[in-house]
Amino acid sequence: MISESTTTRRIVAALHRREFTKTASYFLLLILSYYLGYLSALIKIPSYHHATTTKVNSPPQTTDTDHYLFQTRCADPIPSQLFHQTILDRIFNGSSPYKDFPQPHIKPLLRYKRIRGWGSTGLVFKNLIHKVKPKTIIEIGTFLGASALHMAELTQQLGLQTQILCIDDFRGWPGLSTRFQDIKMVNGDTMLLYQFMQNVVHVNATERVIFLPFSTGSTLETLCEWGIFADLIEVDAGHDFHSAWSDINRAYKLLRPGGVIFGHDYFTAADNRGVRRAVNMFARVNGLRVKADGQHWVLDTV
Repeated sequence: MISESTTTRRIVAALHRREFTKTASYFLLLILSYYLGYLSALIKIPSYHHATTTKVNSPPQTTDTDHYLFQTRCADPIPSQLFHQTILDRIFNGSSPYKDFPQPHIKPLLRYKRIRGWGSTGLVFKNLIHKVKPKTIIEIGTFLGASALHMAELTQQLGLQTQILCIDDFRGWPGLSTRFQDIKMVNGDTMLLYQFMQNVVHVNATERVIFLPFSTGSTLETLCEWGIFADLIEVDAGHDFHSAWSDINRAYKLLRPGGVIFGHDYFTAADNRGVRRAVNMFARVNGLRVKADGQHWVLDTV
């Protein structure tokens, strides 16, 4: 291969033979040197651009397990009979949020009873409550409380003193006000929480049902840090894969030995069957078997 310096000398000699002026010769030489240098750089590292693209688009050589890790260390469990007062003390300044509810300015905005849900009275609730006889139930995704109140009734029928903890930010979703026009909005804040509370008051379940009005992720982590665990956990909040995956992993840490975790929408096509994909992957990673009960999925730890 002819070197860059040899090529340059030949060009200089040709310019002199053709009697180019000194200034023009140096100008042409400068341009040619820049061009040859650029070509030389490409020849020396021909795979540079290709290597960058391959590195970004190719799958990692080793399995990345970070998305399997939810590492918050849970505190030692506290007695279940302390759950209710612990939540009142740490969230509601020691008093019941149902006290003096509803306030006069809220009452005109509420319906006497507005209990609505999806699959909230399926046989899965009766089956699991009869099987587990839970002291504590955690419900992730509550909406208007239909399934929570159904579980409160079932546990009462069995003579159980079950505490039901409802986790929901009670904001609904961006299209809530269009689909449920009877649920009022004040200054951009939906009355979903207050209507849920009204439903709990209506069925006289204020001692059995307590709510934690925050995001599922932060609340589940907090219960873990407080040492609050459950015998039965229902996951029915976000229905996309990532929300379901996060909720199931965080909730599973709060499940007592021998407990059961379950949820809704296992067979629906929402978000490309996001719930089903999350449940199946969780079961595979943890060596569990998924059982179907109607539209619900069940992961039994025994």
